[in-house]
Amino acid sequence: FALLTLGAGAFSTAHAQSSGDLYQGLTRGMPDGRTVIPYGLEVTFDKTTHLIFPAPIRYVDLGSANIVAAKAESAENVLRVKASVKDFETETNMSVICTDGSFFAFNVKYAKEPEKLSLEMVDFLHAGEGNLPSNKADIYFKELGNETPTLVRLLMSTIHKQDKRLVKHISAKQFGMQFGLKAIYAHNGLLYFHT
Repeated sequence: FALLTLGAGAFSTAHAQSSGDLYQGLTRGMPDGRTVIPYGLEVTFDKTTHLIFPAPIRYVDLGSANIVAAKAESAENVLRVKASVKDFETETNMSVICTDGSFFAFNVKYAKEPEKLSLEMVDFLHAGEGNLPSNKADIYFKELGNETPTLVRLLMSTIHKQDKRLVKHISAKQFGMQFGLKAIYAHNGLLYFHT
């Protein structure tokens, strides 16, 4: 998937990296506008840091073997992170993608006593209107076709708010429960059932 879109800019034949190496061939510098800025995260060997995300975790990538991470059992939106090596010196990174399309990047370093062991990652995708959140990226999942989770959520929210009944007499009632279909919508190959 692409996290950055290339904007207008001059081409150069070599672009210096921070390590002093040069890119070979025709390259273009990355624009600042779509860069996802990482959070700072401290981990230790003897304690576990828990990150609580706004949606279930879909993907985790660790920058090195100096850290380990796993979803908490029975909690799809909680990630456990800790150092796998005591006193590691080189900073590493970690990336997390949630099912709602939010993307979180972290620069991870070792600390004997981390300042925070439990962190709730704010749902920046729902922050105030007009704000472009730093973790907003156009992430696509195979099962959603050409739609982002954000657009799918917006469509479902609109259908729910309009609350139109376009279908009648499709319902069932059994064992004290009732289920009824109000409408069926289609958008870009996806079906939305309003119940």
